[in-house]
Amino acid sequence: MLKLTEYLIAIAICSPLFFFIVAVAFRLLDNSASIFLDHEILVDSSYVSRDLIRNHIENTEDVKLKKLLKRALVYRKLHNLFMILAVISLPPVVITCFIIPFIA
Repeated sequence: MLKLTEYLIAIAICSPLFFFIVAVAFRLLDNSASIFLDHEILVDSSYVSRDLIRNHIENTEDVKLKKLLKRALVYRKLHNLFMILAVISLPPVVITCFIIPFIA
């Protein structure tokens, strides 16, 4: 039982880091600025707003551009989800790290 507890503690400690790494990977996959520049649409910054992406999805007739922008939106939503999971999983890990030494 002690070994199982040790494994669970190790997994719990690594989970926020895992969620953060996955979130960063999805942020790197969201290359919406590059998509706009490839289709000769000028953007002000490398972080294109969600509203601008949705506006171009609705107004463009190019099927390939729509598909790429929809994929970029999905990656952005997954990035946000995993960042939220990383933030949510951090307090239980910190609390557990302070409580476990007193229990064992």
